[in-house]
Amino acid sequence: MFKKLALVLLLGIFAIGAVVAWDGYVDITNKTGYTIYYIYVSHHTSSGWEDDMLGSEVLANGDTIRITLTGYSDSIFDIKCVDEDDDSYTFWGVNCATDDVTVTLSDLD
Repeated sequence: MFKKLALVLLLGIFAIGAVVAWDGYVDITNKTGYTIYYIYVSHHTSSGWEDDMLGSEVLANGDTIRITLTGYSDSIFDIKCVDEDDDSYTFWGVNCATDDVTVTLSDLD
């Protein structure tokens, strides 16, 4: 009886853990001197870039945007920004639970 109860409790713990997802955000600040036209944020396990987070908007120099991320297994993301000259700035393995991103010219790919 004790073994069955322990097994049921253990399975319940694993089931709860599988349902729990990370929800959070990342603030991205543009300090490049150029306007950013595209921001791609993909979970680190993704094989490609997800949709542009800016849509029809842009991120002007000196501005910050908050991007909400919900339903992921953890808080690690890859972030790619593309400016008006089609220059890209890529940040790999950003822990969005603890870190924000400031894009500067020294981050140019």
